[in-house]
Amino acid sequence: MIMSRWLEALETFAMDVILGHRCGRRAGLLRMTLWIFSSLTFLTVRLRLVLFQKRIFRRRAMGCLVVSVGNLTIGGTGKTPVVEMLARQLQAGGRKVAILSRGYKSTPKSCLQRVLNKVLYNTRLLAPRIVSDGKSLLLDPHTAGDEPFMLANNLHGVIVLVDSDRVRSGLFAIKHFGADVLLLDDGLQYLKMRRTVEIVLIDRDAPFGNEFLLPRGTLREPVKHLYRATHILITKCTGEDNSLLISRIRKLNRTAEIAECAHHPQHLINLWTGEIRPLKFLEDLPIGSLCGIAVPENFVNVLETLGARVGLTRNYADHHRYSVKEVQAFIRRCAQCNLQAILTTEKDAVRIPHVLDPEVPIYFMRVEIKILRGSKVWKNFFNRLASLQQVRTPKRFFDSGDGL
Repeated sequence: MIMSRWLEALETFAMDVILGHRCGRRAGLLRMTLWIFSSLTFLTVRLRLVLFQKRIFRRRAMGCLVVSVGNLTIGGTGKTPVVEMLARQLQAGGRKVAILSRGYKSTPKSCLQRVLNKVLYNTRLLAPRIVSDGKSLLLDPHTAGDEPFMLANNLHGVIVLVDSDRVRSGLFAIKHFGADVLLLDDGLQYLKMRRTVEIVLIDRDAPFGNEFLLPRGTLREPVKHLYRATHILITKCTGEDNSLLISRIRKLNRTAEIAECAHHPQHLINLWTGEIRPLKFLEDLPIGSLCGIAVPENFVNVLETLGARVGLTRNYADHHRYSVKEVQAFIRRCAQCNLQAILTTEKDAVRIPHVLDPEVPIYFMRVEIKILRGSKVWKNFFNRLASLQQVRTPKRFFDSGDGL
């Protein structure tokens, strides 16, 4: 526990340095050092992609529709609600959907179990973690990871599997559950599986992070790799004009279908009683904000836009695992400041432990994706995906070697 808290503090410090929130000589020297390592990241990422494109490393064809949802940057694009929307619409179109996740920051398998997996090649040991079989939840959020658990909790009838080897989990989903659509959650950098559709999310507020590769910046791979996308979703839109961003995207990718969407708040749900409150409940309400997400400022901005008066905020690193003491301490602070409620995100809600008789109720905000522009294109896209025929990757000016 102490080690995990120390690593989390180190992660927060590193992000502050990367994003320029910390100044001074030491921060400057660290940024310069990280920039040198970013050059190594570029070479590694580029070499890996070329090896797959030249078929020195082979991609596995799964024999069914494979839809990848990912991003160029680390965190903060709102990927989980998009995956949920895709799964719902594909399921409504009659497809048997399985979501494949790597289970970021889930409880890892023991060292002994990993060794047995390799040595014995035992089928049962090698099976992926089944978060949901489409009928019931089978794992807790710590074992599954918060995002897979949240998806499984919201999507009845959709299989959710966790495994770092998503070829293995995909084959498992096809064999044991009859899946005919595989949804690769955070799949852009997973090159071992051939995909039919490559959806890339771009955050309107920070499209390409700070334009530097990891570890100096927040880019996982160079911006020019956007050419691999067949579809692009600009997230967190407000209805304002995005022509400058779209113009830049078009220089990187000439043919991908582009849609603009917003993360639309639906209602509030009491974390422990399940009581549902309308968004009007927040108007002029003194509240506290508790969250551990990539960009906590965005959540506070949404609360204030809805009319809430945010009196206290407590932010943690992304995917933070809350302790009872941390939650109780924040509840006490909010009670002392006469705040009427505490608001958190749905992703945080699955990681917050139960507290008996809290002085201040905790609500999480239910959010869904709303297409603002390009809805006709998006609807046609889903109709093609839901049809019995395979969706073919469109012929593009440049051949990335990524098609089926």
